[in-house]
Amino acid sequence: MSNFISEDFLLTNDFAKTLYHDFAKDLPIIDFHNHLPPDDISKDVTFKTLTDIWLGGDHYKWRLMRANGIDEHYITGNADEKEKFKAWAETVPNTLGNPLFHWTHMELKRYFGIDDFLNPETADRIWDMANEKLQNGGMSTQQLLKKDRVEFVGTTDDPTDDLAFHKELQNGNHPFQVAPSFRPDPGLKIDKEDFNAWVQKLGEVTNTEIQKYSDFLDGLAERVDYFDHHGCKASDHGIDEMFYKPTDEQEVAGIFDKKMRGESLTNVEVEKYKTFTLQFLASLYNKKGWIMQLHIGAMRNNNTKMFERVGRDAGYDSPGDRSLAKPLSHMLDSIEYGSGLPKTILYCLNPKDYYVLATIAGNHQDGSTAGKVQFGTAWWFNDHIDGMENQMKILANVGLIKHFVGMLTDSRSFLSFSRHEYFRRILCNLFGTWAQDGKVPSDIEWLGAYVKDISYQNAKEYFGLKNGVIL
Repeated sequence: MSNFISEDFLLTNDFAKTLYHDFAKDLPIIDFHNHLPPDDISKDVTFKTLTDIWLGGDHYKWRLMRANGIDEHYITGNADEKEKFKAWAETVPNTLGNPLFHWTHMELKRYFGIDDFLNPETADRIWDMANEKLQNGGMSTQQLLKKDRVEFVGTTDDPTDDLAFHKELQNGNHPFQVAPSFRPDPGLKIDKEDFNAWVQKLGEVTNTEIQKYSDFLDGLAERVDYFDHHGCKASDHGIDEMFYKPTDEQEVAGIFDKKMRGESLTNVEVEKYKTFTLQFLASLYNKKGWIMQLHIGAMRNNNTKMFERVGRDAGYDSPGDRSLAKPLSHMLDSIEYGSGLPKTILYCLNPKDYYVLATIAGNHQDGSTAGKVQFGTAWWFNDHIDGMENQMKILANVGLIKHFVGMLTDSRSFLSFSRHEYFRRILCNLFGTWAQDGKVPSDIEWLGAYVKDISYQNAKEYFGLKNGVIL
């Protein structure tokens, strides 16, 4: 079962093979949304073991290990690193059909040169081979970015962050650019217990005593300026349930005051606060020329017992199914009618909403930028073959796939850049199959231009990059 990740992996016809090998394979990577720690990149961190680089923080793997009957002791508990790796090796043979079956073996091959099928019988050998390579050097965070020809990394950063590690990276001489992305979720989630503490922290970093809502907006604006000065080109919002309740600043100021006094808020008050605050932020993004990313529809931390034990981002999330079309449409329309809609990427976690997002994106193309509003790539529970193909087919059905900005990892792992290869193989096979079936012209150069644009060039232009450097 070794060596199934062949040169023509996932490429089922000659058109697909030519498109991948001649046009996509050697393109650089622009990963415009991920959760890589900028301090790890700045410090050029090395990894002691395969578990350290591969399993730490990877809730995709954790979910499957639990489903395979692995005790939490070997997942997020105190088991030693080799025991945790062996628990994953025990799980892998049972992941057939899951993208992690492919990603696991792609990563073993691409980064460690290991063709073996991971299972309990091969676990010791793979452990030793991979750890030897880690210890021999050449696999630090910066070396991995260079190996993968990564030109641009967009991290995810709290507005109160001082961006110290970003500054260090920008002052260094690197063949890649690492830029912060503005993630103000704590400032929108007024219904959360830690909101007041975050407001206080915002006041501290802006040297302002935030007493009223106008002070708060000023603080957000100051941080947008700060991020912009340090190379930020995008914001990102995790919106679990889409909202829209029209209001005005005076009413929201009263809601803000109630929260700061420790009073409870109604659901309508929460939605009004979020609506006006997001509209305000979008106006700032538009002035800066930033991209606004909306990640919509995650239902998070569904297992209270395990949340109390292991915390958030531990693999207990799933897609939500609250109505999306009306609030999202009204929100984007209100922003466009007011301050003007910035470049926007829309992602949804529930595939039932794919046509909703793809068509809503089409409502706000204004001729100023090709693909100004994007139906973003298949995200999280959808970043598998079926999900990626489905997303691209729907985009092609109702929009222009030619202007699609393509793949991102949304990952905390420095080995996850192989997902760009995975996406490119799926993309080339999709176009190659269309060509073989006579659904599109079999002009390889013409189709190859599509592949180059979607795999690399569109994202480069959309984010204002030149040779990986922010303009």
